[in-house]
Amino acid sequence: MIYSTPGVIKMPRKARQKSSTGVYHIIKRGINRQDIFQDDEDKDIYLERLSEYKEQCKFKLYAYCLMSNHVHLLIKEEDIGLSEIMKKIGASYVYWYNSKYRRIGHLFQDRYKSEPIEDNDYLLTVVRYIHQNPVKIGHSIDHWTSYSDYLGGDGSRTDTEPILKLFGPERAAAKEKFIEYVNEPSSDKCLDISERKKITDAEGKAIVKKMGLPSVQELQLIDKSKRNKILKELKNAGLSIRQIERLSGVNRGVILKA
Repeated sequence: MIYSTPGVIKMPRKARQKSSTGVYHIIKRGINRQDIFQDDEDKDIYLERLSEYKEQCKFKLYAYCLMSNHVHLLIKEEDIGLSEIMKKIGASYVYWYNSKYRRIGHLFQDRYKSEPIEDNDYLLTVVRYIHQNPVKIGHSIDHWTSYSDYLGGDGSRTDTEPILKLFGPERAAAKEKFIEYVNEPSSDKCLDISERKKITDAEGKAIVKKMGLPSVQELQLIDKSKRNKILKELKNAGLSIRQIERLSGVNRGVILKA
């Protein structure tokens, strides 16, 4: 324990586990579980930044998946450490995102989550797990994942060769085995985020009433300070930006800044 001030106990952060292989499964999520992508353009820009810093920092990228409020990455660090890589990618994207939506402040939760990958069996498990993330919420396996890079990419973003070689020396046959493996139903358990249950519109309206307003639409009429306090409460409760915008009529940019 670390005692910072009298009567206050500050627990130290748990040290990250180091990977002897340099390979990590990483999750970076939005602060307070907020969405970090509002539309496809946002995701395109994030992938551009990912490619840019992959070239600059010389790391290997084996898989990725972009979800609405978090990102899965499978990275092998080389000369530059993982923390520096994540810092560079995150700072560049947040600068662009804040400019687009006219907001200030943090977008990502301060600390990314990571787990070390120490053997090929678990490496393949994580590759499948990352690619199957969109399937869990009804999307296709190639919905903003690196899956399409394995089917026909040029290797500029995703380093597919090291993974495909684990399925055999002949590329065409290895690709077929990869497709079969990644698409087979599984109950893989890997690093993930704990999600709050989805908040219904009725529950959102009830929160607003508890805070003294007769309806959500009243948020358009009250003073800025009180409005932002309620908007923040709605976001912390788990309502999405789109949901709050739809219910209240308040501009998305205002909700993001609150």
